[in-house]
Amino acid sequence: MGWLQSLLCPLKKLWVRIHSTNKKSRGIYILYKDVKSCPCEDVQVLWAILVESNAASTLPSKYTH
Repeated sequence: MGWLQSLLCPLKKLWVRIHSTNKKSRGIYILYKDVKSCPCEDVQVLWAILVESNAASTLPSKYTH
């Protein structure tokens, strides 16, 4: 029975990781839609700053100089 548990444990971890990532990206998309539908310009400016700062942090260091 131990061999079955050793086989299923990595699969369970993978299942949890896949589903938690999916929920996170779905939440970001919902937030994106909410921001785009908001009539307040300040909210859209803050969203643009957030997107730009996130894009800059994901680029390799040779592209940020």
